Amino acid sequence: MNLLEEHSYEKLPLEHGYANRTLHIDVGTRAITEKPVTAQMKETFVGGRGFDLWLLWNSIPPRTKWDDAANEVVIGSGPLAGSPIYPGSGKSICCAISPLTGSVIDSNVGGYFGPYLKFSGFDAIELQGRSEVPLVVVIDGDNGTIRFLDGTGLTENAYLLSQQLHDHFGDGKPVKVSVVTAGSGARHSWLGCLNVSWYDKKRKAVRFKQAGRGGIGTVFADKNILAVVSVHTGNALKLNKPFDHKAVMAVGVEHSSEIRELDSKQNEMAVLGTTHLVTIMNDYDLLPTRNFQVGSSPEGELLGAEVYRAKFNHGYDGCWVGCTVACAHVVKDFELGTGPMQCEKVWVEGPEYETIAGCGTNCGIFDPDHVIEMNFYCDAYGLDTISVGTGMAFVMECYEAGQITSEHTGGLELNFGNKEAALALLHQAARGEGFGAIYGKGVRYMKRYFAEHFGADPAFLADIGMEAKGLEYSEYMTKESLAQQGGYGLALKGPQHDEAWLIFLDMVHGYMPSFEEKAEALHWFPMWRTWFGLNGLCKLPWNDIVPPDNKDTAEPAKVIKHVEWYARFFSAMTGRSSDPDDLIEMSERSYNFQRVFNLRQGFGRREHDAVPYRSVGPVTEAEYLSRQERYDGQLRDTWGIEPDGMSIAERVAVLRKTREEQYQGLCDAVYHRRGWTSDGVPTLETARRLGIDFPEVVELITPHQ
Repeated sequence: MNLLEEHSYEKLPLEHGYANRTLHIDVGTRAITEKPVTAQMKETFVGGRGFDLWLLWNSIPPRTKWDDAANEVVIGSGPLAGSPIYPGSGKSICCAISPLTGSVIDSNVGGYFGPYLKFSGFDAIELQGRSEVPLVVVIDGDNGTIRFLDGTGLTENAYLLSQQLHDHFGDGKPVKVSVVTAGSGARHSWLGCLNVSWYDKKRKAVRFKQAGRGGIGTVFADKNILAVVSVHTGNALKLNKPFDHKAVMAVGVEHSSEIRELDSKQNEMAVLGTTHLVTIMNDYDLLPTRNFQVGSSPEGELLGAEVYRAKFNHGYDGCWVGCTVACAHVVKDFELGTGPMQCEKVWVEGPEYETIAGCGTNCGIFDPDHVIEMNFYCDAYGLDTISVGTGMAFVMECYEAGQITSEHTGGLELNFGNKEAALALLHQAARGEGFGAIYGKGVRYMKRYFAEHFGADPAFLADIGMEAKGLEYSEYMTKESLAQQGGYGLALKGPQHDEAWLIFLDMVHGYMPSFEEKAEALHWFPMWRTWFGLNGLCKLPWNDIVPPDNKDTAEPAKVIKHVEWYARFFSAMTGRSSDPDDLIEMSERSYNFQRVFNLRQGFGRREHDAVPYRSVGPVTEAEYLSRQERYDGQLRDTWGIEPDGMSIAERVAVLRKTREEQYQGLCDAVYHRRGWTSDGVPTLETARRLGIDFPEVVELITPHQ
């Protein structure tokens, strides 16, 4: 790699979890700018996702397109990130204008990059412009330098490239390096993810986590950035300079000790990761199968936790130092059967639940080795496994329904269950070739393209195309969970479970039976989950291992003991005294600001919270018949409609009318609870209450009052 340019900067100590400055890089001109983090910025936006949104808002003009050079990839952590004493404190949050949605997208990711960036002196980094050469950016916190290197000739395979960069910049200590990469798939599709690395000392291997959603990796690749490397030696708690070091230690030990004691008795996250969800979702008819048509299959156990218990390589699997949840599992020496690395034996990250459901059950494929191979190549190519799986399932249903044919797919027989065709399509998408070039632009694009070019029925495609706001659905069946329908449809970036994952609480535990409880949950839980993204934290320690007496508390869904621990953690780190209600208000500021950001991009209103009917109820007569007893009972008992004497088509239509009305009623209730207008725009009163009534915000929302 040829050195293009080098800059030096003064490395300053952190204070109470903050570096107190951010870094802006124009990758086209290779100019760097340091920006101060003000007290008001911390008060209003806290860190992480909040800082990302504020920096992006101030750096791009309204209606910026995803492939404009002005668009940015912004990556930040947060004041609580990089705390090796507290479980789950290694997160980074990435933001950009999305190629899939056209609006602002956020995606969280583990690995060491965010903490190392902060320890190197920056709370966030903005990457703007477009490089003329494949660019490698190196932020060396040990030496206080920022280097720009010409990466011409380097591989785009994320695994191989990251290993090379860890070896090159590690100087014999690859653990001090973290790399952000995308891949060839990100460059040739709109489904690109960012891979963020850490070095597994025990296995002597580079490991990954992904910022998957919304095509942020595609923006990264469009800027001709090959990699961003962060180098820093050391990760002790003292580097964060907590306001009260002893108090941080105390609450961190409490939470970590509880996880060590209880995880083996509950979900076994340290052994199974999120694979335990497969069996639970299958048992409760919530596991998406064959493009979300049904929620279970007798073959579901073929992809269950016990299968992966045998396949995962045993050992500590935390994606950040000291995380006792340790859920980042890996398969060792997996022999690839297809693609450019065919017959090679590789390490494969995961798979996690979303990949198993998306690339497995949702495509009617119940082969764990197929899922593992899809997982590997998605990571190597820099592709989001959720969008890959949900988009593949859509294509397969279109193929089986005769909406597209093998003539359109270039000879690929994309029936449900066809493993060979699924992998072939993935490799095509990564190369930007054939039918894969169409598929790689996502479900929303395919709906338009199939109707315009292949003569497909647009109404049918609208019903079964599982995207909202342009983002593919993550992998939970929502037909019987109004709360999760709202959790997906009302999510700011589109249907991603990290904002409002209510399916388990609603359908498995039954914590929110009434309409009012669901509406209240759709205020509190998105705000609470947003808080993790502001601070650089993982959500899993909050509710995947819970206190033994949690079920006896007044609101068990909230795991309030842990919420109180997080308030103690935040107060001890930052010196900003906070209780659980304060944490929710912190999130409200960034959450409402992001809704206004959507408005500035041309979205962010009620019409954009629409969902495909497949997520609300049965689209086809076959779907209705598969659960006829349930649906007939609902018509009769819930709506007072006698189904006897009605045709199945009539029952489908009547059920649709009632369910769509119910969803709109939920939107009304949630908008009111959040302090929004009936069209889904934050009110002036809400903006003033939260202190986000900046002149440009007021100008944007005033016409919608």
